[in-house]
Amino acid sequence: MIIDPATKDPFDVYRLLSGAILPRPIAFVSTLSAQGVRNLAPFSFFTVISANPPVICFCPMIRGGERPKKDTLMNIEATREFVVNIVSEDFAEKMNLCSGEYPPDVDEFELSGLTPVPSDLVKPARVKESRVNMECKLHQIVHVSPNVLGGSLVMGEVVRFHVQDSMINQICEIDADQLNAIGRMAGPVYVRTKDRFEMVRPA
Repeated sequence: MIIDPATKDPFDVYRLLSGAILPRPIAFVSTLSAQGVRNLAPFSFFTVISANPPVICFCPMIRGGERPKKDTLMNIEATREFVVNIVSEDFAEKMNLCSGEYPPDVDEFELSGLTPVPSDLVKPARVKESRVNMECKLHQIVHVSPNVLGGSLVMGEVVRFHVQDSMINQICEIDADQLNAIGRMAGPVYVRTKDRFEMVRPA
């Protein structure tokens, strides 16, 4: 089948993209509004850009309605700081609670029962239950499209890593079994990261 995205409804295009590009890691992003309200939301358009300096990115999408921009994006535009918390399976349900559409004065830490802990270099709190937290200073935002299901590319430089002591070795390798991260498939389907295999790169 050949599909011309220009002829398709944007929601069909979204389903094509989210069904083909997978599994996707989850950026569980904590921010603080200009008014001091904590926000916590998951994003599955998320990856690494650079290791020197360490820069990661995620992409909040434009939604319909009276508040098209997500609170996370507005908070980062206002404060230029955020934390990316990696999601492990044991608190996946609490993460999912934070994926709803709530008014900007709702604190998702309180709503989900997750525990906020102070960060070292940025104001947004980290998620205590997360085994890896990355404190970020905003590097750049690229607004790709203002349309519904359009979005922005948010790039942040990691200025501090927090990793659970038991799951990292002296050369900074993380034990994937202890991290027990989850990923996103299409729709409400998620995936575990336990079924793995190895391939050595050619010399």
